[in-house]
Amino acid sequence: QVQLVESGGGLVQPGGSLRLSCVASGRIFSLNAMRWYRQAPGKERELVAGISRSGIENYADSVKGRFTISRDDAKNTVYLQMNSLTPDDTAVYYCNGDIYTTRGLSNYWGQGTQVTVSS
Repeated sequence: QVQLVESGGGLVQPGGSLRLSCVASGRIFSLNAMRWYRQAPGKERELVAGISRSGIENYADSVKGRFTISRDDAKNTVYLQMNSLTPDDTAVYYCNGDIYTTRGLSNYWGQGTQVTVSS
């Protein structure tokens, strides 16, 4: 059984920063591609950022230049550094990943962490 647990969300003022973490635990061989999604109230879930196993990053246009995804495979952890936050970034942020276990490669989701940007 694999679990992805996000942390680091909270309330921040416009222009502020937050760093989200996602820790994978369980019978894990390795992490493959990892991603951050978000879902705002009344909107569909959208891909925010992704990072391949080799470290290649990709971002949604709306967060380019403000958000940075990174990974520490020794800790089975993925991060999302979010800077210059605006109210439009308010959403539940979900970690998603392709993870190798004893059962092969499967996709997993975390439970989400709330990010609220408001003055």
